[in-house]
Amino acid sequence: MKPLNLSKISSALFITGAALMLTACDKSETTDPVVNTEAGAKQQDSEALIKQHAAIFSGCYTVSHDEPAQIKVSQQQQGLVMQMKEPKSANRVWDDPEPLEVMPMDKVSKYFSVDPKNVEGIIGRPDRVLVMAQVKQAYVNIDPTLDSQYLGYILQGANTIYKVECDDTPAEELSESAAQNKDSVGNITIKPAGNVATQ
Repeated sequence: MKPLNLSKISSALFITGAALMLTACDKSETTDPVVNTEAGAKQQDSEALIKQHAAIFSGCYTVSHDEPAQIKVSQQQQGLVMQMKEPKSANRVWDDPEPLEVMPMDKVSKYFSVDPKNVEGIIGRPDRVLVMAQVKQAYVNIDPTLDSQYLGYILQGANTIYKVECDDTPAEELSESAAQNKDSVGNITIKPAGNVATQ
């Protein structure tokens, strides 16, 4: 009978132990992707919600349907944003983008006198100086006070707003147009939000 080679046995035990430790590490690491998957799913849900609201709201708006566009909503890399018309002296049509957030439906009644079940979506600036909602067309058809699917809460006042074609008309020309039309709300000015707390 050959004598036992202890060095080979201890090497085999060491390799087996190391393999078990690596297997244990692999098993512990498999729990982390579950957390990452949940976080990834939440991010995908958020991105899907932004895309859904971008499809609803992207475009240009005015406070009076016979005036050129005054507000532009679009989806950019940073998410949903709004822009306001600039004066001719700025040498650009729209100002810098300001962020917009998708808001929960339970906030609808805080800004508009419409039942949330009749609203397709609601977005707003973080400072809530501007909040926009889209009302279901079926509800617009039965409510005689609405002549647009879009509602705007601008500077603490709510009213219908109108989706119009985007254009290159400078803000000064908007003001002149408003002065000629006495029933018009006229040009609106919303200052940049800067650093504001969300509500």
